[in-house]
Amino acid sequence: MRKVVLITGASSGIGLALCSRLLAKDDELHLCLACRNLSKAGAVRDALLASHPSAQVSIVQMDVSSLRSVVQGAKEVKQKFQRLDYLYLNAGIMPNPQLNFKAFFLGIFSRNVVHMFSTAEGLLTQNDKVTADGFQEVFETNLFGHFILIRELEPLLCHSDSPSQLIWTSSRNAKKSNFSLEDIQHSKGPEPYSSSKYATDLLNVALNRNFNQKGLYSSVICPGVVLTNLTYGILPPFVWTLLLPLLWLIRFFANAFTLTPYNGAEALVWLFHQKPESLNPLTKYLSSTTGFGTNYVKDQKMDIDEDTAEKFYQTLLELEKRVRITMEKSDHPS
Repeated sequence: MRKVVLITGASSGIGLALCSRLLAKDDELHLCLACRNLSKAGAVRDALLASHPSAQVSIVQMDVSSLRSVVQGAKEVKQKFQRLDYLYLNAGIMPNPQLNFKAFFLGIFSRNVVHMFSTAEGLLTQNDKVTADGFQEVFETNLFGHFILIRELEPLLCHSDSPSQLIWTSSRNAKKSNFSLEDIQHSKGPEPYSSSKYATDLLNVALNRNFNQKGLYSSVICPGVVLTNLTYGILPPFVWTLLLPLLWLIRFFANAFTLTPYNGAEALVWLFHQKPESLNPLTKYLSSTTGFGTNYVKDQKMDIDEDTAEKFYQTLLELEKRVRITMEKSDHPS
């Protein structure tokens, strides 16, 4: 029986590289691409099938910044499949990133230059906005939409006879200092991206605590510093081109500069081949590249309090209840 792999954000960047790399390893997979843009996803599907004709590739329209889109997309997935073996929660945004140029130039000439480039700590702020669902866009896109997707697909994911895996694209930029249980959407702060990625790490720990006994396991990765549409929002492509020699040089002293989507997908592909029962839920798996361009996976213990993770999970469950009541009232007005 073919293994079924669902990937959000699969039509570009790291998600697209992941699709190609998975099929290069096993062209008997069934990939399901969950994407906002159906025409773009269709072109990706056609290209993947041209390269791997024995594979199966299907498409589901899904925008994780819209809960109705997530629920409708999940309904289609449940109609297509009896189970899911892997769910890659990869879609994400960093809207309107603002670079702190003063911190950037001071950092270049400091002893913290490698750490600064690796994590973007202190460098980036974002201007978030509110979605049609009434949530902060970064929170809903990067975390809550995916949480609702998991909840919708539980029947396909929870099988005690053979485990399924959730694999999240997190970040080295996930900072505890940017997250608060009193403001889980980071509506009052300037770094919603970092907050959403720390929230991802918390949810990952809580999901393992609550679902391992049901045959569902969760892991988080960081793809490293990758040049994609997301990073091109921080600096124009020509600036990144000018910085490439510096980044290649720094790669001899640090491992975070994966630079290409292919390299950035290293940890995602590595987890595909692991037994989930053997993985540490408090570990983040980092895509890494040496100065000579060799890819490998490094593990990093996360700064996570398990009680905080559980409280956050319960908060999300309460939020889900309110959302479903609102959607039900909207669908059946009195």
